[in-house]
Amino acid sequence: MATKTIREDKTCKNCNHVVQDRFCPNCGQENIETRKSFRHIFSHFIKDFTHYDNKFWKTILYLFFKPAALSKAYISGKRLRYLDPFRLYIFISFITFLSLSFFADSSIESEKTQQVTQVKEENKVPSIDSLHIKEKSIDGLTKIGLITQKDNDTIKKILKESDVLNAKENDTKKVHSEQNKDEGLFKLGYKNLAELDSLQKTDSENLEENTTKYWFLKKWLSVEEKRTEKEIFTDFKISFGKNFPKVMFLYLPLFAFILYLFHNKKHWFYFDHGIFTLHYFSFLLLMTLALFFVDKLKPLAETYPTVAWLHFGLKTLGSVYMLYYFFPAHRLFYGDKFFLSFFKSSLVFIINIILFGVILVLFSLYTFLNLH
Repeated sequence: MATKTIREDKTCKNCNHVVQDRFCPNCGQENIETRKSFRHIFSHFIKDFTHYDNKFWKTILYLFFKPAALSKAYISGKRLRYLDPFRLYIFISFITFLSLSFFADSSIESEKTQQVTQVKEENKVPSIDSLHIKEKSIDGLTKIGLITQKDNDTIKKILKESDVLNAKENDTKKVHSEQNKDEGLFKLGYKNLAELDSLQKTDSENLEENTTKYWFLKKWLSVEEKRTEKEIFTDFKISFGKNFPKVMFLYLPLFAFILYLFHNKKHWFYFDHGIFTLHYFSFLLLMTLALFFVDKLKPLAETYPTVAWLHFGLKTLGSVYMLYYFFPAHRLFYGDKFFLSFFKSSLVFIINIILFGVILVLFSLYTFLNLH
């Protein structure tokens, strides 16, 4: 760590006692300069980062390529060689979700810009000349003798019939669009809030007996009435992304508890399972971030075949490694025999997938109903 500069003034700022060395003998406060120049702050940051960097990259390499090695080292007491698992998870979680959020916000802004441009293009009023360009062109060809008057009449008749068919098709699309808008994203049996309240008032359906159902329907329909489908998906994506890190963090102790249920309570403390869980989830977040950046090769992959194969290979390899990682990590950390470890880890894996899936569905529903 960088050494902090000692003040030239030997009077303690806290208690006014004379300070001979670095720390005040009366109150214990460190007698250092608190106001720094930008150059000093920058150099201090570089020195601290360099010190952190050596430990950081060593931890990351072990986390990626030596499953359970960090957890075993931490439990055995070797804690200064690598980053603390709590700090590691917080740091990786922050970097991962910050990166995902940044790129997600950029794509959403791009979509909104495209939608505005599309609306402007659709609302452009065509000139009078362009409305009659077909007829003028046909009459012009007739005047110069390229087509006969009979052909002229035939072509105009075909064009009129084509316009009628297009008009009918557009009307049909408009009707379907309005019907879909009335039905909303999902068919709940009600077109809008007005219909729901009307049925309740006329006692067509006794919703008052089930206040939970009525509350749910009212919340759902109010969200759909205030937004278009595109706006709902956009707002949902933003809200879901902002709150998902909290869900991940709250799920950590539950994942550790499931591990606790499957292993010897006398040999393993809940704390041990928690350390393993922190390292495992840190690995999952890092792999998610890595695959996210690999996916950024997709535009190039559409142009260059070599990049397309590289993109496909890295995505496949990364996805398979994410699924595989838990099994050797579990066996190496808990020290069970191969088949026993495979049986336990498979059960733990399946239970967590089902449980986390249920939590994601409930969280998605909560996010949708609380869109502002």
